[in-house]
Amino acid sequence: MRQIDFVNVAPSYCPAGPSLQCPVHVDGSLASYGITAEALEDHFGARSYQFEDLMAAYERHKADIESVARSLFELTGARNVVLHSGHFRFAL
Repeated sequence: MRQIDFVNVAPSYCPAGPSLQCPVHVDGSLASYGITAEALEDHFGARSYQFEDLMAAYERHKADIESVARSLFELTGARNVVLHSGHFRFAL
């Protein structure tokens, strides 16, 4: 089992995605995970792809999002993952 520690800082907004990018420590090294705006809209009630709406949805459902991110880090062995809408379809 990998050691995964979520960093308690606000995610950054990536307009190219659009997505939110979040830092995390995996086995003691800095890594990251992203969550797409589509996933936040489809599963967590984000009203739009604007940063404020994405952040509000992220903050309300942070524990569920981090749980899926943890599972994906453990499953894939990756250092960086991106959570898409499909990752939540069967997880929640």
